[in-house]
Amino acid sequence: MIEIPINIINIDGDGFHIVTEGFINGRTARFVVDTGASRTVFDKDRILNYTNNPEFAEKEGLSAGIGGTDISSFIFTIENLCFGDLKINDYQAVAMDLSNINTSYEMIKLPPIDGVLGGDLLRKHNAVISYRLKKIRLFPTK
Repeated sequence: MIEIPINIINIDGDGFHIVTEGFINGRTARFVVDTGASRTVFDKDRILNYTNNPEFAEKEGLSAGIGGTDISSFIFTIENLCFGDLKINDYQAVAMDLSNINTSYEMIKLPPIDGVLGGDLLRKHNAVISYRLKKIRLFPTK
């Protein structure tokens, strides 16, 4: 079992977001945890801080973005993605424009996020989120 700490952020009295840290190619990155997101996604602009010239291939069709809008998304590979001691090599990632989240965060003086930790990795690793302990428990697959 792997435990990663989470921060529970009060969004201006209008609900809460769960934020955690991970590592993209050895560099610290911030993620919103979204159990309703089907995939883990990365901000298309901010990912350039973590990878050298990723080869983006346009994903077929449109993806449903935050707020229900359809936006273009791109597939690329992250060499190394880590959450605590969970290490994922050659992760087939999806990038999209997450500027709407980061603009909202900036307005309430929160630092930007680099991605959304979504249902694909949460389900694969049988995630258990504890608000009381402020941790996510992940169970590595063999």
